[in-house]
Amino acid sequence: MIEKTLEYEKTFLSPFATKSIDSVGRLREEEPCLMRTPFQRDRDRIIHCKSFRRLKNKTQVFFTPEGDHYRTRLTHTLSVAQVARSIARALSLNEDLTEAIALGHDLGHTPFGHSGERILNRLNPKGFKHNVQSGRVVDFLESDGKGLNLTREVVDGIINHKISSNPKTLEGKAVSLADRIAYINHDIDDAIAGGFITQEDLPKEAVEILGATSSKRINKMIYSIYLKSENQNHVLMEDHVQEATTALRNFMFENVYNAPTFRREEEKADRMISALYEYYSKNVGSMPEFYIKIAESDGIDTAVSDYLSSMSDGFVVKRFTDLFVPKNWEL
Repeated sequence: MIEKTLEYEKTFLSPFATKSIDSVGRLREEEPCLMRTPFQRDRDRIIHCKSFRRLKNKTQVFFTPEGDHYRTRLTHTLSVAQVARSIARALSLNEDLTEAIALGHDLGHTPFGHSGERILNRLNPKGFKHNVQSGRVVDFLESDGKGLNLTREVVDGIINHKISSNPKTLEGKAVSLADRIAYINHDIDDAIAGGFITQEDLPKEAVEILGATSSKRINKMIYSIYLKSENQNHVLMEDHVQEATTALRNFMFENVYNAPTFRREEEKADRMISALYEYYSKNVGSMPEFYIKIAESDGIDTAVSDYLSSMSDGFVVKRFTDLFVPKNWEL
């Protein structure tokens, strides 16, 4: 069956696409699968790993929201995968590679979204970046220190998915753009639903170019990438669409991500994560055995960051409560 897929890629994919047969391989050699290409196997491994499942209880933007329809880090990831596949399909890129990168791009993300990332980056003398941590998750932390042994193309796309980075494959570049397209639009929806902004608050010129709804904006952005990038060795938006997208992103940073309401919630997360960081740094033996071994080999700060970044929002609250909140006594 795999021969059919390889023949399809050779015949129908863009000359600039990454073909499965051309993969540089994995850290550890493995017997090829008769059914799936290396990138299909990577996608499946990511979906079935523990870090992927934990994303359902990690913040996207809103901390512990009341209501079932706010995005989490998991639903954000699924949105990125869908947008990225649409881009890959339009440009005849490798959809399996694209999807694998998209599904794995936030595996190392902290609890409490980018607030948690900023906090750990400040606390850890070595710094902390969620994209680098995602690479660490798939190369080492998963499977009790064995990692997922993904192809280098997938790992490269995961580590370099930030817009300021430069992935080696066009599929990685597609995911980088898809990440921005997804979070800008679904965060606008959530912010409007939460009453933090209104539709009328959005920059008028950007709305005129991109559309008044998330679906119209996403469609416009993807189509713009197609117009700018078809049969080209790049993945870019048209200039005017890119400018409108940047205007929406800047608006969200000014009016939502950095708004006083969110900063107050971040202060609460900061107190919890900082307290836990200090506690585990002084009481390394209180962490699970796996992280104690990391402390011995890679240092305490690395081990504590690995442990805390793996936690869901709720688990941070539980550990903080267990350690620092007095319990009721029953007489």
